[in-house]
Amino acid sequence: MANKQLTTINPLTEEVIATYSYMSDDEAAAVVESSHKAFLEWRLRSLDERAKVVAAIAKALRERKEEFAQLMTREVGKLIEDSRTEVELCAAICDYTAKQGPAALADEERDVEGATGIVTHSPIGVVYGIQPWNFPAYQAIRYSIASLMAGNGVLLKHAESCTGSGLLLRDIYEGAGLPKGLFGVLLITHDQSNDIVENDLVRAVTLTGSETAGRTVAAKAGAALKKTVLELGSNDAYLVLDDADLDLAVETCVKGRLFNNGQTCVNAKRFIVTQKNYDAFVAAYARKFEAIKMGDPNAADTQLGPLVSEAQRDKLHEQVTKSVSQGARLLVGGEVPKRTGWFYPATVLADVSPGQVAYEDELFGPAAAIIRAKDDDDALRIANDSRYGLGGGIFSRDVKRARELATKYFDTGMVFINTFDVASPSLPFGGVKASGYGREHGPEGLKEFVNVKSIKIPSAA
Repeated sequence: MANKQLTTINPLTEEVIATYSYMSDDEAAAVVESSHKAFLEWRLRSLDERAKVVAAIAKALRERKEEFAQLMTREVGKLIEDSRTEVELCAAICDYTAKQGPAALADEERDVEGATGIVTHSPIGVVYGIQPWNFPAYQAIRYSIASLMAGNGVLLKHAESCTGSGLLLRDIYEGAGLPKGLFGVLLITHDQSNDIVENDLVRAVTLTGSETAGRTVAAKAGAALKKTVLELGSNDAYLVLDDADLDLAVETCVKGRLFNNGQTCVNAKRFIVTQKNYDAFVAAYARKFEAIKMGDPNAADTQLGPLVSEAQRDKLHEQVTKSVSQGARLLVGGEVPKRTGWFYPATVLADVSPGQVAYEDELFGPAAAIIRAKDDDDALRIANDSRYGLGGGIFSRDVKRARELATKYFDTGMVFINTFDVASPSLPFGGVKASGYGREHGPEGLKEFVNVKSIKIPSAA
C-alpha cells in the first residue's frame, strides 16, 4: 500500500497539483495511536485551557486565510471569494466554541433526594471524521473543533481531491498550540478506513457524504457499537407561496442554487412554486440563470466555476439528460461545454414531477428543478414528499404563518424563511430521514461526542 499514490487535480486546468503516498496499515494505525496518546493528556486540561487553544486557532486561520483560500480554489474549483468566506466562517466557529464551550460543557449540579447529583460532559476518546471535498476547511473544522473543545482526540480522512487542505489544517492547528498528534490526518483507502472504524482506540465516527456512504459507515460503526453522526445528502425544497415577494424569491433561489458551484448539501435544489406564481417565477428564474457567467474561479466577475471532477460533471449531466427524457422541460443550459476544465452551465429544469430523477434524487451541481404546486398546502406536501430532510425554505410575506409552517409541518432539520443560508455557529446543523442524524454547531453540537456522566454524592447526615 505504501507504494500507491493519490493525486490532487485542479478542476479548472485539469493539471496535477500534488501527489501523495497512501499510508501503510501500520502507518495509519500509528496515527490513531498518536491521537489516543495525546488525548490522554489533552482530556486533563481545563475547559478554559482548551478554549484558549481554540481561540488561537481562530487567529491563525485569519492570518493564513488567503493561503488557505487559494489552496481550496485550486483543489476543488470554488470561487475565490467563497473560499475566503469559508475560512472566515471556520474562524467564527472557533470564536463561538472558545467563548461558549466552557459554559456549555461545564459540570451541572442537580437536586436529588438525599444526595447531590452531578452531571459531567466528559471526553470519550478519539473521534474519527470522514469528510467530503465541497468545503475543504469547513467540513473538517465543523466536527473537529467541537470534539477538541470537549477534550477528545480527532482523526480526519479527507476526500482525496482536497488532501492538501487537510494537511494544511493540521499544520495550522499545531502551529496554534494544539498538541502534536492530537489531530491526525489519514491518507488511506476506503478499505483501510473500515479498519480505522473498527480500531478499539476509536470511540465514535462522523461522516459527511452520500446516503450510500452513510449507510455503509453506520453499519460498520454499529456493528462495533460506536456512536455515529451522519450528515448526508438532501434535495432541499424552497417553497414560493401565493403571497411571496416574487422578486426576493427569484433572487434568493438563484443564489441558493448556485452557491459553491451548486455543490452543497444544503443548496436550494427543488423550487416548489404555487400555480399563482409559477409562470412568472419560471420566466424570471430562467432569465437570471441564462445570464450567469461561467469561468475562472479566481476572476472577480465569475459567478460559476468548474465542478470538482470530471466524474461529478458527467453524473450531473446524466441526471439532467434523464430528467428531460422523463418529461422535465429544459429551459437553460443542459449541455457540456467544449472547453478545458470540468464546467457545467447553470441549468433550469421546469415541470419537474414525481418519478423524474430531478424530483427524486439530489442534483449536486448547478441544476435547478422547478415544480408546480396547486396551492400553499400542496407545496408543503410536495416539499415533504422526499426521502431526504436536511434543509429547506419558505417565501411568504406572512412571516408568522411561515414560522408556524416551518415549526409544525416542514419535515427537515433546518428551515430558512425569506432567505438562504448555509450554517451559523450558534444554530444546530443536521437533518432527518435519509439526510442523517445528529447535530453539529451550537451547544447541541458541542455535546454530541461526550460521555454524559452522572455522579451521585449522598448528603451529609
